[in-house]
Formats: sequence, C-alpha cells, structure tokens
Amino acid sequence: MTFEIKGKVALISGGASGIGLRYAKELLRNGLKAVTLADINNAFGQKALEEIEKEFGPRKAIYVQTDVTDMKSFENAFKKTIEVFQNLDILINNAGILNDAMWEKEVAININGVIHGVLLGLENYIPKYKSGSEGVIVNISSIAGIKEFSIIPIYSATKFAVMGMSKAFGDEDHYNRTKVKVLALCPGVTETPLITEINGKNLGPPYQKLLDENLSKLPSQEPECVARAMVKIIQNAKTGTVWVAEGGQEPYEFILPERESFAPK
Repeated sequence: MTFEIKGKVALISGGASGIGLRYAKELLRNGLKAVTLADINNAFGQKALEEIEKEFGPRKAIYVQTDVTDMKSFENAFKKTIEVFQNLDILINNAGILNDAMWEKEVAININGVIHGVLLGLENYIPKYKSGSEGVIVNISSIAGIKEFSIIPIYSATKFAVMGMSKAFGDEDHYNRTKVKVLALCPGVTETPLITEINGKNLGPPYQKLLDENLSKLPSQEPECVARAMVKIIQNAKTGTVWVAEGGQEPYEFILPERESFAPK
C-alpha cells in the first residue's frame, strides 16, 4: 500500500537547515499540507521559514525551537504542531551531529534524541492525530550505521543504535497496534556542513590521519538526492526496513542476515 503524502502534516527535527530542510521542501513539492521545523537554531529557523514561504506560500510551515535531548522541549514541538495544523502524520528524526570530540553530546543528540522522538511519535501523537489510516516515522541513521567506520567510531556506534531501534520499533507487533510504520534511512557522504566541516571533530591525530586518507574514497552526493530517496521510502517502504541512499543512486534496502544463519553449520 502506497502512503499518500498529499495533504499530510510532518514534523522534522533538525529541519531548519541542511538535509532536514531539503526533506521539508521535497515533501512540500509532493503535496505535503504543512511541516514543523523543530530545531535548536533560531536564525536558521527564521531563514528556513522565509525560504519555504517564498517557494510554497504562507501557512505551510512553523518553526519551534527544540532541544531533542530534552523530552519536554521535543514534546512542545509535537504540541505546537497539533495546535496549528490539527494533525501529525510523518515524523523525521533527523537532528544529529558528527563530532566524536564531543561524544557525550553526540550520544545525547543522536541516540537519546531519536528515542525521545520515537516514543512521542509512536506511543502518543501520531496514532492519535494522524489524518489517514497510517503514519510514518523515519529515523536518520547513516552508512556508518551499517558498516563500522574506524575514523568516527562513536558516531558509528550512535548510528548503529538508530538502525537497530528502527528495526525493533518497526516490528509488525508495534505496527499492528499503532498503524505507524517505522523506517531508517542511511545516507552516504552528502555535501552538507556535517561533512564539509568534519576536520578536527574526532578523537585526535590518529583519527584525523585516517580521515585524511579515506574520506575522499567514498562516493559523495548532493542533499537533494537524499531528499528524493526520503520521499520514495515514505511512500513505499515496509515497516522495520532500513534504506541506503548513497552516491546519488536509487535507495536500496539493507537486509540483515537472519541470526540463526550466523553459526557455522
């Protein structure tokens, strides 16, 4: 069954800049009724609202200053969404940082922030306020969440956590009681500040050396490629699935082997 984006309402954490803002715009181009940009940066938030109004017209977006590491702050974004738009159908848990030098903050945003979003969206707001028969949560993992990256081991750990929780929360048992599908999207190297400002955001000289030697070997892509992949998986992906968008190619499903197949025969 194809999920119909037209007429729906979305909430995007980290939605005021970078890929998060691209997600908002691409969803609006596909008929989204409205979007909440939940972000910690007020300057980015106001600029994003201006861009959206210029392209799509008024009353298409609101900005809510949000700290995803604080459950009450994140919940406020949900409450404001319902207050203004009455519905909530799509949640994209996009807020994240790449900075192993500040790993406590990285873990708090990348893991705790996603958990907060899923608990609020899956267990409360989307089942209650979705406008159709089905809701969608997409958690943003990374190619570093399906393949270990020695350059950024703690970031890689956080994104493995996001991938794992997406599969667990996306289990059919949870879908059957909530009618909310939970997915993960794993972007590859993408031309955003997360990558262009990566130097020094690691655990020290040995890690910087690995970065200098290896980053350019990975295929790169524009943010718009990931936004288009987002639309496709929201429309078509089955709950509990994990999707990779890398090198500007079509998104493909990442499939974990069955645990029972691990042991030697």
